[in-house]
Amino acid sequence: MQNFYKMNYIEVSIEITPFTEENAEIVMATIDELGFESFTMEEPYLKGYIPQNDFSASNLKCLLSFFDDSDSFKLQWSTNLVKQENWNRVWESNFEPIVIDNECTIKADFHKDLPLTKYNITIVPRMAFGTGHHQTTELMVKWILKIAKDKAAAVGAKEANLRGMQVLDMGTGTGILAFLAAKLGAARPVHAIDVDITAVNSAKENAWKNRMHRATTILYGDAAMIQASKYDLILANINRNILLEDMATYARGLKSAAEITFRKGLAGRASAANGTTVPETVAAYPATGGLLVLSGFYTEDVPLLKAEAEKQGLQYVSQISKDNWCAVCFCKR
Repeated sequence: MQNFYKMNYIEVSIEITPFTEENAEIVMATIDELGFESFTMEEPYLKGYIPQNDFSASNLKCLLSFFDDSDSFKLQWSTNLVKQENWNRVWESNFEPIVIDNECTIKADFHKDLPLTKYNITIVPRMAFGTGHHQTTELMVKWILKIAKDKAAAVGAKEANLRGMQVLDMGTGTGILAFLAAKLGAARPVHAIDVDITAVNSAKENAWKNRMHRATTILYGDAAMIQASKYDLILANINRNILLEDMATYARGLKSAAEITFRKGLAGRASAANGTTVPETVAAYPATGGLLVLSGFYTEDVPLLKAEAEKQGLQYVSQISKDNWCAVCFCKR
């Protein structure tokens, strides 16, 4: 694995007018192939970090020229050299610990004297995505905790758990969701897949840091890899278009009612915290097959995803949201 702290980086600052997270994600997806290892959003800028030896101003200019005639937004960009001795400090200054529902803490090694929560995940903050700070990661964590509580209630267990459930984290990023599922007792190994080799390497390093290297298997690939197994729970925090494209694959990868390994009829109440809005009550999961939890999109995208999910034999369960970002649970019929 590369030593991220012993090289110079180029920081590319792209000013987006008007700035929205959706516009920033469109630009990010366009230039990601150039070898950027991480991105941050600091309105009105999208900032990307790439090793100095891999950076090509002409290649970047060529890709960004696709937006020259855009009616949606305009771009201006500049570069800045980040020397190796400053690299660690750049990430430390941008990474704050996060506590979700007083149950799950996501932090780095350099965070000290934090209150302990039941589930603690330590990551090396070398990537902007998957650090837990984005609303969608928080929403996915909330769904995992809710499913674990509902499962415990259904079987009369005292502790929330995912015992007996085979889990896949699709688009794992830094591995947070896979590690949480493993800590909740999901069947070993929890599978985690990502199409970005940098993310895969980061997740593997974080697996060792959290002593999850035996509890998780982290793989480089796309949704086609789902064909090799069937799951009780699939987690996918990606983006709307990829989720729509891969919905049929997710559905095939979920266990049917006849194959399910955990008790049926899960039920529970949703709770609200930290500005997250959820339905006041959630009825029993309406179907008995495997569960699919999706995020990475806005609340207005839900009808489109719901229609595609139903076409693939999935039934809508419920959704939670924060700042117009949304996470939805479906169940296989």
